[in-house]
Amino acid sequence: MKVALVYDWVNKFGGAERVLEVLHEIYPNAPLYTSVYSPNLASWALEFKVKPSFLNKFPLAKNHHELYPFLTPLAFESFDFSDFDLVISVTSAHAKGILTLPSTCHICYCLTPTRYLYSGFKDYFKNKYFLFLSRPLLKYLKSWDKVASCRPDFYISISENVKKRIKKYYLKDSEIVYPPLDTDKFFIKDNKISDYFLVVSRLVNYKKVDLVIKAFNELGWPLKIVGEGKQMTKLKSLAKKNIEFLGRLTDSKLVGYYQNCRAVIFSQEEDFGLVPLEAQACGRPVLAFRGGGALETVIEGRTGTFFYPQTQKALMEALKEFKVRDFDPEICRKNAELFNKGNFKKNFKQAVESRYKKWQK
Repeated sequence: MKVALVYDWVNKFGGAERVLEVLHEIYPNAPLYTSVYSPNLASWALEFKVKPSFLNKFPLAKNHHELYPFLTPLAFESFDFSDFDLVISVTSAHAKGILTLPSTCHICYCLTPTRYLYSGFKDYFKNKYFLFLSRPLLKYLKSWDKVASCRPDFYISISENVKKRIKKYYLKDSEIVYPPLDTDKFFIKDNKISDYFLVVSRLVNYKKVDLVIKAFNELGWPLKIVGEGKQMTKLKSLAKKNIEFLGRLTDSKLVGYYQNCRAVIFSQEEDFGLVPLEAQACGRPVLAFRGGGALETVIEGRTGTFFYPQTQKALMEALKEFKVRDFDPEICRKNAELFNKGNFKKNFKQAVESRYKKWQK
């Protein structure tokens, strides 16, 4: 069976990219089609045979795909998959909109229905003037997205949270296969816990890192932030001296910060979110916003706790009540192991094979 993979844009690294790395282990000969590809920003993809679209030749597109939202749908429609038996799109945006012949099965591993059009709309369009100017483009993109949502033959969702969104926005059923966690890479180390809390996140608006910074500014407690993104400068200017920005780290360095922190703060509503599981795999509890994928990965009172609503006040109250001794590192680790890479490979292959057989009938 000849397989191809499709992903929205290959110019960053995060949870979705970790999924693609494991899919490459399952389907090592599958090329990776994408709208834009920046080898400098996506060194993880060097082991793939990456096939970018015509959009990759446009000025600044490799690093700033958001400059061409009106062309991205066309970029995915331009690919030819006639030589493939199966195409697996991995997407939170446009990759599901590829065109395939009746002789090719298309399975979408959906990270979420297009975030800026649905669940994340308010975060992306807080500025009323920007929203007003964007309305014609948004109308076009939403209309295209509704059509594109009908193109996959089957959907697989990454969480119960996303399964509900797929049903709500696309009126499609899906089976859940949770994303993989590399439990060999993230592990417990018997050492003394330090006094800092940890945030691991891309520094973009919907991740709500500013909320955590404001809480720790007032508390004066040590906080370390791992990650980079468009809000880096703004967030640094907001933070006081008790807050340290570490930038992007290698996994080997990141593990050390997980292992030594008091707890990981997870302030956003995520589609699924691997960070809480990485923390638990290292034996550390999670203090998460009560919403989204964290509800499926954090066991309240055993591997972490929640705060609600999504405000500075609620987070500060939860932090003041938080006690490290209430959480057993081994219990955290055991919960994380349920999401290990081996389970993902088995479950994903079973889901794909069953749907492919159903499609062949």
